[in-house]
Amino acid sequence: MIKCPFDKVLLPVDGSQNSLRAVKFAGALLKDIKTSKVTLLHVMAGGYLSEHMKNIDLRTELIKETEIFKRIKEKHIKEDIMPSLLDYEKILKNSGFTGLIEKRIEEGDPGSKIIEIVEKENFQTVMLGRRGVSELKGFFLGSVSNKVLHGLINHNIYIVGEKIPEKNPASKILVPVDGSEYSMKAVEHAVCIAKFVKNIDKITILRVINLSLYLERVKEGINPEEEAKEILNKAKMKFLEEEVPQDLIETKISIGFPKEEIVREIKEGNYNLVIMGRKGRSAIKDLVLGGVSSAVINKCFEPTIAIINL
Repeated sequence: MIKCPFDKVLLPVDGSQNSLRAVKFAGALLKDIKTSKVTLLHVMAGGYLSEHMKNIDLRTELIKETEIFKRIKEKHIKEDIMPSLLDYEKILKNSGFTGLIEKRIEEGDPGSKIIEIVEKENFQTVMLGRRGVSELKGFFLGSVSNKVLHGLINHNIYIVGEKIPEKNPASKILVPVDGSEYSMKAVEHAVCIAKFVKNIDKITILRVINLSLYLERVKEGINPEEEAKEILNKAKMKFLEEEVPQDLIETKISIGFPKEEIVREIKEGNYNLVIMGRKGRSAIKDLVLGGVSSAVINKCFEPTIAIINL
């Protein structure tokens, strides 16, 4: 039986519209998964102090600076952070989410702090807004999100996109596969969602036959198209074994370069959730983070991208 990795979900937020989308996504996706616990995390990077620095004479106030900064910090938490955390909590509850909700405030480098908390406290999944406006541009993809993506190699990372359907943020799901263990983990993750999340319209399993390796496979005595069918059938069986309705599952084969074909399929198919394994076959290198996964994240802004590691 496939176990859903949503027992402990970390949801870093910063008061931006992108964080708001991530909270709405989490509530809509997790409302039917009763075992979930969500931790709303705000990491103070120190930028809130900048507007006060010009009013402080560090030489004359050296002795009292600890108290001054303490008051500034408390004011920032009370007036800026806690109201937004309470709003996020309300959004989660109003979405129908009935799991535990923890509100948490930490200080430090956002990316490093997220990684530290996830690893030390055994969070399974992190859901990040694509970019935010945090104190030091903390959630701009390429800084915090990039750091988290590459720093958490044994956890699931959701990069929440710019377009979230109101009824269901996972109504159209794409799962690219290559037959590797990593891509099968992505399939199992999709099965979990299909079992518990309501109102899914279609789940498409896509196998891209790498054009640059097509002849190489033929020379090895392997028919790439038959191989692709076997991979897709194996993936489809994962859904059927868990009694996911067969009419929800679609399989597709395309021939080309994986980055280009997957990005094209995402845009043309209007998917709102793409689930990918972190790595692909070592020999074929179809789905290596930094290659295909990176291309999808950097070129497809509307859907949510889930990078699956467990």
